[in-house]
Amino acid sequence: MNKVNTKKGFTLIELLIVIGILAILATVTLLVLNPAQMFAQARDSQRISDLNTIKSAIALYTSTVTTPYLSDTAGTNCATKIWGTIGTSSPSSGTIIATRVFADTNKTAFIGSPATTTVGINGWVPVALADTAGGSPISSLPLDPTSPSATTFSNTNATYAYFYTCSTTGLVFELNATLESTRYSNGGTDDKESSDGGDRTWLYETGSALNL
Repeated sequence: MNKVNTKKGFTLIELLIVIGILAILATVTLLVLNPAQMFAQARDSQRISDLNTIKSAIALYTSTVTTPYLSDTAGTNCATKIWGTIGTSSPSSGTIIATRVFADTNKTAFIGSPATTTVGINGWVPVALADTAGGSPISSLPLDPTSPSATTFSNTNATYAYFYTCSTTGLVFELNATLESTRYSNGGTDDKESSDGGDRTWLYETGSALNL
């Protein structure tokens, strides 16, 4: 006597139900994880790491060089300029714009000749780090991970950049970055901008003086 095959496949309705459940789970997962914010957080972490690496390099330089300068060969530009990684038409080449000290909180006034990512007085951090005992602790100056091509900056637009300024009084300096994630930016759950001790709540500030 032949056995009756009682195995059954999924019906169309059952397949549609399974597909619907998977679609809902995928949507919930995307909403919870929010990949765009995860990438933004990763870029913010890089920004914080970049600036603190430069901070450590400058600290080592000033502690090992007999007569350190925080800009050019005499330190005089500290009183007149701020340097930034605002891009030109080819930001990936490392060419950026050196700028004067901004007169307003939005950093909208820029002048100066291009600077580079090369370590030295012509870089966007114009410090002769190669004079450090044992040589420069970094091989090149980092750019913001978004490498913006804009030539102006405002805390009200979406241009992200690094900034450096210094003072001849007390041999102090400050480094800035704009953070973009909702977690790390001003008002976020892990706010790094308004809690860093600096005087600008919309920027991440680090260095030896946070009020320049």
